[in-house]
Amino acid sequence: MSAGGGLDARVEVPGRLAADLRADAGDVVAVVGPNGAGKTTLLRVLAGLLDPGPGGHVSLGGRSWTDPPVLPRDRRVGYVVQGQALFPHLSARENVAFGLRARGLGRAAARERADAELERLGVGAFGDRRPGQLSGGQAQRVAVARALATDPDLLLLDEPFAGLDVGVAASLRVELARHLASYDGVALLVTHDAVDALTLGTRVLVLEDGRVAQTGTPADVAAHPRTDHVARLVGLNVLRAPDAPGRLTAFRPSAVTLSVAEPTGSARLRWSGSVEQLTPYGDGVRVAVRTTHERPVLADVTAAAVAELALHPGLRVWASVKETAVTRYPATADG
Repeated sequence: MSAGGGLDARVEVPGRLAADLRADAGDVVAVVGPNGAGKTTLLRVLAGLLDPGPGGHVSLGGRSWTDPPVLPRDRRVGYVVQGQALFPHLSARENVAFGLRARGLGRAAARERADAELERLGVGAFGDRRPGQLSGGQAQRVAVARALATDPDLLLLDEPFAGLDVGVAASLRVELARHLASYDGVALLVTHDAVDALTLGTRVLVLEDGRVAQTGTPADVAAHPRTDHVARLVGLNVLRAPDAPGRLTAFRPSAVTLSVAEPTGSARLRWSGSVEQLTPYGDGVRVAVRTTHERPVLADVTAAAVAELALHPGLRVWASVKETAVTRYPATADG
């Protein structure tokens, strides 16, 4: 079991990422953000594969990894990259044992530990197979087993469930959650899935345009998203009100009512716009309404409502929401 201590990092990769990160031992930091935000860059810096930049540094448990530089092989890091990146000429068992052997563990002991990790992740029967003989889900489990086998102080998971079918991803998520619950190192989980971020993470770090846009507990970030990406991720409309600079207004698509005529009643917020898109969503339809706001207002309606209102792209409609369904909060953490 790891005994790594807290993580303290400053990354300044010109043109790609400028971010500070601090995490305590036992933290699982869910890293979210749109494509190109700098998520994988952050992980590669922590793994020692990229320089942290002229003003950057990385330390774990009070020990600097950048002054003097510590080579990737000498950092106690487990790294699950996108696409598994298993050694194609080695068996699953040998892939998992590779890091253990590199740290000086004897061949027999390394193979025994590798078999135990493969068994724990449900692929013990495939230890003799090479990556080309494994399914995508099996290969991903081997990749996770390889990362966990060395008892790393820092665990880096770059979209570990990407490309897996729903059933395989759900099963692997359960196994990984079980490990993270007892893990006393620091873990970073890059994900595009709100469920993963909000259930596996103890902290959430939001990156946008190479900067930290928000950080906090999963509950706080979900309740008060400060970027459009996170708002969409957790299923909320978040608007900036012209009459309240520095404040955000949030509400769920299910709270939005669409109508052709302007709604009445003082207890409602309302926006006029045109239907931009209709998308099947759950048991109903998600409608995007383009208004004067930067992002469309999303409304979840029934198929019957679509037919009754004859909704179609270009139709002028009103979107409204009751005041009681709205949450308002500062646009920045110090608001």
